[in-house]
Amino acid sequence: MKMNNNKIIIVAGGAGFIGSNLCRRLLKDGNKVICIDNLSSGLESNIRDLYINSDFLFIEHDIIEPFSHNIDCDEIYNFACPASPKFYQKDCLNTLFTNMYGMKNLLDLATRNNAVILQASTSEIYGDAKIHPQKESYFGNVNPNGVRSCYDEGKRVAETLCLSYQKEKGTKIKIIRIFNTYGPYMRIDDGRVISTFISQAIKGESLSIYGKGKQTRSFCYIEDLLDGIDKIMKSEEVGPINLGNPEEISIKKLAKLIIKLTHSSSKFKYCELPADDPIRRKPDITKANRELKWKPKVGIEDGVKKYIDFIQNNL
Repeated sequence: MKMNNNKIIIVAGGAGFIGSNLCRRLLKDGNKVICIDNLSSGLESNIRDLYINSDFLFIEHDIIEPFSHNIDCDEIYNFACPASPKFYQKDCLNTLFTNMYGMKNLLDLATRNNAVILQASTSEIYGDAKIHPQKESYFGNVNPNGVRSCYDEGKRVAETLCLSYQKEKGTKIKIIRIFNTYGPYMRIDDGRVISTFISQAIKGESLSIYGKGKQTRSFCYIEDLLDGIDKIMKSEEVGPINLGNPEEISIKKLAKLIIKLTHSSSKFKYCELPADDPIRRKPDITKANRELKWKPKVGIEDGVKKYIDFIQNNL
């Protein structure tokens, strides 16, 4: 499935997990890609192989700072915020400012260029949800003063900025709410559950299960997410719209699956549940299915196998 061809496209946060995969997809489909990243959590190694492509340009820049000159572009994809608690909690102010000032700077750039801008929002918008599964009309149950609030509230204000620019300046926006996504180029040390479990299992360490492991998540393979991004960019849909895999699995069941797939002898170790950790997480993708004709194709076992193979081939 192809994205919009022959365009100049900015990917902010393009050295990160989703951003680097998106850069590859966009280049493969014949676009010119400008990757912008400050490398605070993204890795230059994720994009180094792209330097030989004449249609690829990397600019090391923090989007919190205004752009010193205008950059011509047709589309902007904003993935420029750490998505792992390990990284976004390390500098809460920077996380907030990335979502506030960084979003504003990109919206200004999009407005000047009459470009379409896609904001990568998050399922964390819903917080510790009181409805299940989570649909776009739900306002969420978010703690504004908790350990996760710099990210949760930052993403919420970024959505407000996008919609306000659309209303007052006519900026062309798209908003997606991404549920847990995994796959190649995700940092093995980023602290998220799939990468952590695989790393521990490969090393023969005990897998860290928080609480009793009964909390659930829904995991989407990266190629399915990219297909959803493709579809919303080609559509008239503005969003917000959920993109995720509704296949729900408990953390303990996930741990058992990863031990099986890595042929590991690892056991479990139980840890205290982090503050404000959502108990259940599952997207309602009715809107994406209806408006975009999109639904994920890769199941959790097949997707995890692919990710394990990528990690083992790149150790």
